[in-house]
Amino acid sequence: MWLINTETMRLESVVNPETVEYAILSHTWEEEEVSFQEFQDLEFARTRKGFAKIEMTCLFAKSQGYPYAWVDTCCIDKSSSAELSEAINSMFRWYKDAQYCYAYLSDYHPTTVDESFGRCRWFTRGWTLQELIAPTFITFYNRDWESLGSKIELHQVISKITRINSDVLLGECDVSTIDVVYRMSWAAGRETTRAEDIAYCLFGIFDVNLPMLYGEGSKAFLRLQEEICQRVADLTLFAWKTEVDEGDGDKIRGIFALSPNEFACARVEPGRHL
Repeated sequence: MWLINTETMRLESVVNPETVEYAILSHTWEEEEVSFQEFQDLEFARTRKGFAKIEMTCLFAKSQGYPYAWVDTCCIDKSSSAELSEAINSMFRWYKDAQYCYAYLSDYHPTTVDESFGRCRWFTRGWTLQELIAPTFITFYNRDWESLGSKIELHQVISKITRINSDVLLGECDVSTIDVVYRMSWAAGRETTRAEDIAYCLFGIFDVNLPMLYGEGSKAFLRLQEEICQRVADLTLFAWKTEVDEGDGDKIRGIFALSPNEFACARVEPGRHL
């Protein structure tokens, strides 16, 4: 695992990340993010718009006494398929093991939480789902890096936005004890840039480890369901409702859903689950 030394702003390879303390960033990707290769040249990296997020993450981490920080844009060598696969399969654990998580909402301007909070892009992306659930401590920040409150303080608001049970957000309930259908429903309506990522971003939530096959498209979500079926005896995996157009009702379907959106029907009142 590559971590940024908050003193030197240099990447260091840490073989056993569970032995060190680090803070982690949760955000949505935008233009001019700093890649692993670009971060090797700090002078150039500072010219990229995405560097500001990295710098603020390191400053916050350093101020809290954490020697390391992790930011996905520059801490994964995406030119290595093996490293990328390891990172995606380890992502949930990395966020869970982090001492602190900073959730940066680049499109949110207010200094307090209001009705527009739930319209932030952060709440619509696939990858940020596990980044919300896994960490114990999260603080949300607006565009200007002003604190909006912690996950614990905002759990009721976040539960209404995401329909994730408050006991899950508060860490009072292990994710693995939640029925598969409800965990799938949390991802309904969320989007990813690549079709495969809507499955890959759920690996940690379902505690599965699978090879990444970019180019497989929607087959990735079918592979995920097959793996879940083999690992747990939870028939709610099949409690989905098809999204077919009128006149297409006679189309033959298999036993698996095509996307998390077909589990949206499982959404229930926040705080309630079987």
